[in-house]
Amino acid sequence: MFLLLVFLLAVLPVNIEGGKIIWGKESKPHSRPYMAYISFYDSNSLQSNCGGFLVGEDIVMTAAHCFGSHINVTLGAHNIQEWKNTQFIPVLKAKPHENYNYETWVNDIMLLKLEHKAQLNSAVKTIALPKSHDRVKPGQVCTVAGWGILPNCISPKTLQEVDQEVQNGQKCYARSTNYNNSIQLCVGNPNNRKSTSEGDSGGPLVCDGVAQGIVSYRFCPYTPPRVFTRISSFMPWIQKTMKLLEQP
Repeated sequence: MFLLLVFLLAVLPVNIEGGKIIWGKESKPHSRPYMAYISFYDSNSLQSNCGGFLVGEDIVMTAAHCFGSHINVTLGAHNIQEWKNTQFIPVLKAKPHENYNYETWVNDIMLLKLEHKAQLNSAVKTIALPKSHDRVKPGQVCTVAGWGILPNCISPKTLQEVDQEVQNGQKCYARSTNYNNSIQLCVGNPNNRKSTSEGDSGGPLVCDGVAQGIVSYRFCPYTPPRVFTRISSFMPWIQKTMKLLEQP
């Protein structure tokens, strides 16, 4: 069965959404207080989860492909089976990018308006966003965190993280002509197994304390790099949408 799975991963040409932390480590509890655990029901009425990150007192950013019904956000979590001292907040409004493409994964970004403001403390904080002209350079090492499935196919109880090296966009374009370096980031050294996959979608790529990317999708075969949404390219949309979400 294992050999069959490996064979299928090697030959399937399709893109698969991005997510689990592979060959990373457990995060220090509450060292990433911007992290959000998002639960929702997908188009097939199946319960799903994604990562996200707090960018305003009542605004969470995530991937557009994490859109669904009955969306709820948990803040301040480390062990997702221990909800003590966490903040569980339903989502009032969800705004995926209006030009998100389900086939090519472009514009994979969404903002969630919470029903009420989060109580900011040592375990719950917002994270800075880049300026429109900011560019992450190839070779820069950033960090991704999430609660996605581990390599042994077990869902972790605690937040995991992994360092990721930004790649030249050509490495992703070579694997898919849908890749667009102006609005996406190519992340993950193909020479090692550290990466993301199913389950961490929507989580942030953090570089020097700034959220620069959003976990979007991976390629088949399974080896890195992965594609992240380039947040700096969407700053005008983010600012406009945040204002719209503030309206009653």
